[in-house]
Amino acid sequence: MTSTDNRDTAPPAETTLVELQIEGMTCASCANRIERKLNKLDDVTAEVNYATEKARVRIPEGLQPQLLLDTVEQAGYHAQLPRPRASAPGLGDATTAAGATNPVPDDSAAPDRVDELRRRVIISAVLSIPVIAMAMVPALQFTNWQWLSLTLAAPVIVWGAWPFHRAAAINLRHGAFTMDTLVSLGTSAAFLWSLYALFFGHAGMPGMTHGFEFSLSPSDGAGDIYLEAAAGVTTFILLGRYFEARSKRTAGAALRSLLELGAKDVAVRRDGTETRIPVEELQTGDEFVVRPGEKIATDGAVVDGASAVDTAMVTGESVPTEVSTGDSVVGGTVNTSGRLIVRATRIGSDTQLAQMAQMVTDAQSGKAAAQRLADRISGVFVPVVLVLAVATFAFWLVTGAGAAMAFTAAVAVLIIACPCALGLATPMALMVGTGRGAQLGILIKGPEVLESTRRVDTIVLDKTGTVTTGTHALVSVTAADGQDETQLLRRAGAVEDASEHPIARAIAAGAREKTGDLSAVAGFRNAEGLGVSGEVDDDEVVVGRPALLTERDMPLPAELEQAFRDASERGQTAVVVGWAGRARGVLVVADQIKESSAEAIRRFRDLGLTPILLTGDNARVAASVAQQVGIDPGPDTVISEVMPADKVEAVRRLQSEGRVVAMVGDGVNDAAALATADLGLAIGTGTDAAIEASDLTLVRGDLRSAADAIRLSRSTLGTIKGNLFWAFAYNVAALPLAAAGLLNPMIAGAAMAFSSVFVVANSLRLRRFRAAA
Repeated sequence: MTSTDNRDTAPPAETTLVELQIEGMTCASCANRIERKLNKLDDVTAEVNYATEKARVRIPEGLQPQLLLDTVEQAGYHAQLPRPRASAPGLGDATTAAGATNPVPDDSAAPDRVDELRRRVIISAVLSIPVIAMAMVPALQFTNWQWLSLTLAAPVIVWGAWPFHRAAAINLRHGAFTMDTLVSLGTSAAFLWSLYALFFGHAGMPGMTHGFEFSLSPSDGAGDIYLEAAAGVTTFILLGRYFEARSKRTAGAALRSLLELGAKDVAVRRDGTETRIPVEELQTGDEFVVRPGEKIATDGAVVDGASAVDTAMVTGESVPTEVSTGDSVVGGTVNTSGRLIVRATRIGSDTQLAQMAQMVTDAQSGKAAAQRLADRISGVFVPVVLVLAVATFAFWLVTGAGAAMAFTAAVAVLIIACPCALGLATPMALMVGTGRGAQLGILIKGPEVLESTRRVDTIVLDKTGTVTTGTHALVSVTAADGQDETQLLRRAGAVEDASEHPIARAIAAGAREKTGDLSAVAGFRNAEGLGVSGEVDDDEVVVGRPALLTERDMPLPAELEQAFRDASERGQTAVVVGWAGRARGVLVVADQIKESSAEAIRRFRDLGLTPILLTGDNARVAASVAQQVGIDPGPDTVISEVMPADKVEAVRRLQSEGRVVAMVGDGVNDAAALATADLGLAIGTGTDAAIEASDLTLVRGDLRSAADAIRLSRSTLGTIKGNLFWAFAYNVAALPLAAAGLLNPMIAGAAMAFSSVFVVANSLRLRRFRAAA
């Protein structure tokens, strides 16, 4: 978000990116307030994210970061500059030329607010339960029970609710009203009135009990206490804040997961010797060795050797990429077969892995969290209640009822305005909804996720690992005329079994599954980039590209050439097998489409969503997969050959067209797009980076659960809205009674009890949610 100020001068060309850790925000309006304050500084552009509790601020050269900290403090919040990591696995020096620090700050020294909230919840609950029980159960109202209630409730209302009181004071300074204002106002009014009734009224007399008759007669309120309402509201809302804070604690985990994908050490060749060093000591121009199965330490160029490199992390392509001398490789990808010697060309924050982490950071920072629905309601409700309380006091005073009666009625309005069920409305529905989701393999991260599900109209699907299984398998065998298929498979599988190439492993596994034991192989040889050969049953068997067989005087007959061409047109990988001077057959390997994918696409459409396929694979593969699962092939619905940055751009382009976009993915290359989308859904069988960058996690690899997740989220959001309505409705209905001076503990207790019971019962309906058959 850019500054709203009118500036006469253009911002300086040299700027530095500073990331601040913000403390004390309680809602999205807090983030907006801090953002406006920072943007008022000359030549400063700031973005504040409530969900991640971070501010990304671009400042001109020469501006001291301390000015930013002071500005945040003046707004009523606390900020600190996170310490950059000295090193990050696989990234080396984490400082960019522009001055930006590592995308992942070192938060290890920061106090854990989740633990602090947990302590507040536990202590408040332990103290509140006896207070509520004594107020609601007449049999527990022993002599002087009210003084024990005061002793137990006071720490809850003062210490437990302190975050709400502090936030309300900050909001008041800026003329804003949120749920914190309502909670602080209601609990304070109830507590202060209870103190008045105990010390200056007759509620403190021995033998005092709560009246439980439905009388609508005026009362001076001197015998009424509301400690259970104040303590109960505080505890319930603290519980809701704890659930939310716990879900937000993993906001930076996506970046840490990305960084952990890098190699930890590397074998460097220096002065003719090979030395293993920590990867952060690697320098541009160093040559390092990558053995089969190892991760490539950093971006570079191959100077010796040939191999197949698994680049799915970057491109999403399921087929490993063949590389040889002169080819570029990406840090974090895996060398699957041959030995490579690579010269480092980019290190630290210049690598693609670091840039992917930065894209996730940018996406999370730019993704504004939805303001709590309760805050929006409170922004209107609180001023109305305050006006009503003042009007009530003035009315009774003017009509000659006396100051005591006028004050009693005004305070009663404030007390009844703080609905006990408000503290249950969101956390209860979330608890039941997320619990039911967990039973179905759907993990919902927080309440802010739910508002996006209602508006989503487009769902973008990664191909590899999401629509498909992400693993190769032998899908078809075409034998030449007169050739026995079992012999073909046994011999080809035997040769491929000696290779470490992923395609070879798929053929060997398929051959073993169809024929049982494979034949023995001798004299195995690898023709780099062409195929393999070996002696099986006294024949030299050749498996590979048609060029390799042609080179061995084994041209393809017409039927095999057609089978090879058909497979290629479908985007599948085909190899040719031959021996004894003849081409014997064609074996086809492909990434398998999940059985549930076509059904999932149909369910998305039933939910009003437009499915779009997004993949790093080539256009032929993408079109073939789209056609098989029921996505109309076309430039707007099938987007192929994209890199991670292109996936982010594709999501942003859809958003710029006015669409609300959900994204389903499983790979590291999907993490930034998942964070950019309005709703990110990660396949739980995928990488940690994708899971942590998403809003919803689908534990199973079944794409149909994505449709169930959206349905469950929408149902949970609908339940929260219903809860909030009734949480306010019962109390709003009682406001006229309070203003009329007719409020007594029974009516107040009944309003709060009925609204709470309704909220709980309404939330429990989510337990009946069923996955679509």
